[in-house]
Amino acid sequence: MTSSSTTLSLVDTDPAELAVDAIVIGVHSQTTGPDATSGPAGTLLLADGAESIAAAFDGKLTATLALLGATGGPGEVIKLATLGTVTAPLVVAVGLGPEPTGAAPAPETLRRAAGAAVRALAGAPRVALSLPLPDDADAPAALRAVAEGALLGGYRFAGYKTKPQPTRREPVAEVLIAVPDAADATARAEVDRATAVAGAVRTSRDWVNTAPNELRPPAFAEAVATAARAAGLDVEVLDEEQLRAGGYGGITAVGQGSEAPPRLVKLTWTPQGGTNGKRVALVGKGITFDTGGISIKPAQGMWEMKSDMAGAAAVGAAMLAIAALKPAVAVTGYLPMAENMPSGTSYRPGDVVTMFNGKRVEVLNTDAEGRMILGDAMARACADGTDYLFETSTLTGGQVIALGKRISGVMGTPELCERVKVAGDTVGEPAWPMPLPDDVRKGMDSDVADISQVNAGMDRAGHMLQGGVFLREFVTDDVAWAHIDIAGPGYHSGEPTGYWTKGGTGVPVRTLVQLVEDVAANG
Repeated sequence: MTSSSTTLSLVDTDPAELAVDAIVIGVHSQTTGPDATSGPAGTLLLADGAESIAAAFDGKLTATLALLGATGGPGEVIKLATLGTVTAPLVVAVGLGPEPTGAAPAPETLRRAAGAAVRALAGAPRVALSLPLPDDADAPAALRAVAEGALLGGYRFAGYKTKPQPTRREPVAEVLIAVPDAADATARAEVDRATAVAGAVRTSRDWVNTAPNELRPPAFAEAVATAARAAGLDVEVLDEEQLRAGGYGGITAVGQGSEAPPRLVKLTWTPQGGTNGKRVALVGKGITFDTGGISIKPAQGMWEMKSDMAGAAAVGAAMLAIAALKPAVAVTGYLPMAENMPSGTSYRPGDVVTMFNGKRVEVLNTDAEGRMILGDAMARACADGTDYLFETSTLTGGQVIALGKRISGVMGTPELCERVKVAGDTVGEPAWPMPLPDDVRKGMDSDVADISQVNAGMDRAGHMLQGGVFLREFVTDDVAWAHIDIAGPGYHSGEPTGYWTKGGTGVPVRTLVQLVEDVAANG
């Protein structure tokens, strides 16, 4: 079950003459100034890229948009029939917020605007975007943002409906981006990169949105392995017998309650040319459905636990993008997969589990299963050898309580956490470093094992931090590491906004790709 695709290309024709179904321009909100156009909804200022469209309307475009209720607020979309004024039958104004002083709009503003416009134009086969693109060193980042936003805003999961939906409109099939020179090599390279990265994000979203009965661990492993082999990655898949024999106690314990057995998928990118000698490991949590096990969850909202494999989906998809972009650094992805189900063979509170690195864990809550499978995978990554380890998971409700649904929590080596924050800010996937206090670790002391899985007194204070403290036990001292908790950002249950549609978001695919490229460039 896959989403329909959107194609992307560059064009340098006058936007007013483009033979498309709709032309998208940007509009800023403005409170003062001689160029502001007053209207019932406030004042407006057309953004760069809209000049020829405005000329065709004899200077009446902003006043007309204002009459339609346009305010220029970020992500606002206003449609206006052109009645032959320009070639396209529809002009669409997307809000960019206040005009930035002496600069183009921020990349994330452009990314969200492009996404909102393309999403609002579902049903229009061919759309052109004439949004403000600077002509300086910031031009590639701005073009990348517009391209990514368009491709992600046009995403829609195929779904499972058996009857045609009369009101359902197909996503935009073709997006053209207006640029000064469509043949410019740098611009074309940015479109190619955006196509690869956004394609990976869309694949991640597809995996997260797939019904959990169709994507149990063996099926998920096969889907990832098939895509990875097609991309040219080396693939290794460990089944339940190999996991048990290999000492993967955490993955085995969590997976033993389900009739669909666990898996561990290892994906490897090896550059053909030279590298800087650094090695990167990516690890993602792949709980294909999380009932909580014996410590069963409440029924309300449990259906969203099909998204508890968003971390593994992000890592698998990021590896596909890495294979396409070919960075000069060795990267290995580890995707532990299990289904956490209650049954006569489930692991229990009170069990003691021997992990891959030999540490023994006292299980107090079977709903803290993600850290069990991740501990094994992280220990395996360290055993294989790596310099940097980035792990991501929908790990704790505490992340949502502390940071909300858009900002990921990051824990681990302080320098690497800051690097994750910078990468996240760059791509529009914000993350915030959090501490790993000694008192939180002390609260996880076990009377019978090396560590308890959660606070020994079941105290939920510092719940997000408990997850990070536990995972630290499975990283060797010579490896810089970062744990990215995406419990909130990994799945969007609200109404579509910007380039986020309802369901899987693909966070943090773009952050992981940015980090890998940063390591390739800077070590």
